[in-house]
Amino acid sequence: MLDARFTREHINIVEEALLSRNHPWDSSAFLTADARRRELIAESEALKAKRNTSSKHIGELMKAEKKEEAALAREEVRLWGEQISALDEELAAVEESLNTELLWLPNLPSDSTPKGAGEEDNVEVRSWGTPRQFDFEPKAHWDLGTELGIIDFERAVKLAKSRFVLLGGLGASLERALINFMADTHISRGYKEWWGPVLANSETLTGTGNLPKFEEDLFKTTEGLYLIPTAEVMLTNIHRDEILDAADLPLRYCAFTACFREEAGSAGRDTRGLIRVHQFDKVEMVKFAHPDDSLAQLESMVADAENILQLLELPYRVIELCTGDLGFASAKTYDLEVWLPSYEDYKEISSCSNCGDFQARRANIRLRDEAAGGKPQFLHTLNGSGVAVGRTMAAILENNQRADGSVAIPKVQQPYLRGIEEIR
Repeated sequence: MLDARFTREHINIVEEALLSRNHPWDSSAFLTADARRRELIAESEALKAKRNTSSKHIGELMKAEKKEEAALAREEVRLWGEQISALDEELAAVEESLNTELLWLPNLPSDSTPKGAGEEDNVEVRSWGTPRQFDFEPKAHWDLGTELGIIDFERAVKLAKSRFVLLGGLGASLERALINFMADTHISRGYKEWWGPVLANSETLTGTGNLPKFEEDLFKTTEGLYLIPTAEVMLTNIHRDEILDAADLPLRYCAFTACFREEAGSAGRDTRGLIRVHQFDKVEMVKFAHPDDSLAQLESMVADAENILQLLELPYRVIELCTGDLGFASAKTYDLEVWLPSYEDYKEISSCSNCGDFQARRANIRLRDEAAGGKPQFLHTLNGSGVAVGRTMAAILENNQRADGSVAIPKVQQPYLRGIEEIR
């Protein structure tokens, strides 16, 4: 959430930054409401001051036994009280409208985020590994998985509906092995593991920016709870309405959860296989950082995600998103894209973002830095996929396939798979 005062005092900067995100904004309604808010506060405080002064005077009149004057003063105080109540009621409505306006505005890009209109303006930062050259016609993971008997799309539709997945045998084992491997690896690099609910209330989803804007992408229960689209939602809100000690930062958290997304409006080739489904597994990373350190923490988070792909020996590239392609809550984002032979291209497998104080302001997460005077201030939150498990399985199947239809298991995964070296 943007800071209302900063937005008012730097309205041209905010409008220009939002325009660079392809989010043109007419600020007139915000400025009118903000001006009215300040007027109401001034009027209410002036009347409250008069009421307090008059209340003290009434006491003096009563001591002097000037009952008629005291009665007139009480009536005046009562009328002021009614006016104050009306002003405060209008103020609450104006503040709610301002809050709603700000809740729908995306984060401002970081000064270091490259300018651009969309995906075509993203910047490749680096690549790792070399895409494999096959001496046979490689198969897509949806065909490989079906032929190996480890992925069953038809029965998944029977159990739920399209774009759900049923894994069996070594498919199920590989999914579980990847989850454990990713979590163990992040823990070894200083992350604290959490296990939390996969249902969240509206306050929690508002804190990370999923509500109100993306409600149509969420599965909702009849009790008003939502299935989480990522563990970022749960991890970030652990410290909602708390003040953390700056000396304890950065905090590094990770968690495995199933993730649920309606993916409303998405279509195309990605709806085949494991790339874009309604339910998928992911190990997520979240950091709470000091504002002076958050950019450095983003770089180290990207390195933590890259480490997973390097250990699995999967070719990938790192892309820095331009302003026009940023996610709603992000100020700066790097995507990791893994090579998939079926696409003859790279596909996103991790997205690591620095949200600045955008989520912290929505969730009221602050830090106290005694070295800077001890006044509470909003900290910075970061999140990143560490990584998407289904897409990792797809990449392993496609990149490690053999001419006879079998698939080699990455060496780092074999201890998690009872020593099994291949799927055939």
